Amino acid sequence: MGRLYYVNGKFVPSDQAQVPFDDVGFLYGDGLFETMRFDDKIIFSYKKHIERLQKGLKIINLKTQFNNSEILNLLNKVINKNNLQSGIIRLMITRGVSNNPSLYVNIKPFHYIPTKPVKVIYLDEQKYPIIRFTPAIKSMNYIGNMLAKRDCEKKQGYEPIFYNKDKIITECAIRNIFFVKNKILYTPSLDLGILPGVMRDTIIDITKKLGYKVIETHIDYSDINNMDEAFISSTGIGLLSCFWDSWLSSYKITKVIKKELFKRIKKH
Repeated sequence: MGRLYYVNGKFVPSDQAQVPFDDVGFLYGDGLFETMRFDDKIIFSYKKHIERLQKGLKIINLKTQFNNSEILNLLNKVINKNNLQSGIIRLMITRGVSNNPSLYVNIKPFHYIPTKPVKVIYLDEQKYPIIRFTPAIKSMNYIGNMLAKRDCEKKQGYEPIFYNKDKIITECAIRNIFFVKNKILYTPSLDLGILPGVMRDTIIDITKKLGYKVIETHIDYSDINNMDEAFISSTGIGLLSCFWDSWLSSYKITKVIKKELFKRIKKH
């Protein structure tokens, strides 16, 4: 039996789910989305996801008839109707047809998540149609990110990491990047137009509580080989150690952070 999606007021089998052709979310990518993980049917950091969504909706002047409690109830209904214990649920709000906002929800179980460090490929983001906006929003226009992901995979990489015109590291195609140097955690700062990832915030909080210093800053591409450790993060994968050509690590601090992260996910 296929999964059930929520399509603008109705629960529909996934193989029958359709988006109206005139929905401007389809026509122009005019909308926002949030991808959330749930474990034991509990959505991780729901409040942070919805807070980011509401900020984004305000920026693009898109109003929805659903309040936060109603959205949470809807997401829980989708989880329960699909009888999934753990997985990924995605909420999409578009400007709809004739300026009448539409809401869509799809759901899927977790796919395979690597257990060993993954290879990343550094790419110049100027070569891709990527939208940088400060504060960043979770726009449905991900064409530049997806093109970079394909180029990365052609080079046998797991995830691309972008640097901007000033050779400053920004973010991954769909994830955030972290480095460790001299027991200090470094990650690109939000003024670069990167997305304030919910898992990113959680990792920063955990790292500080572990007693390590965290610096959100501009990281020069020329400094990457001087780093002691590196990892990427997202809602779906949590945290994954990473490497690139001619660079390896023992990931000592990364392993400690990852262990604490998944403790928090399970307690949530």
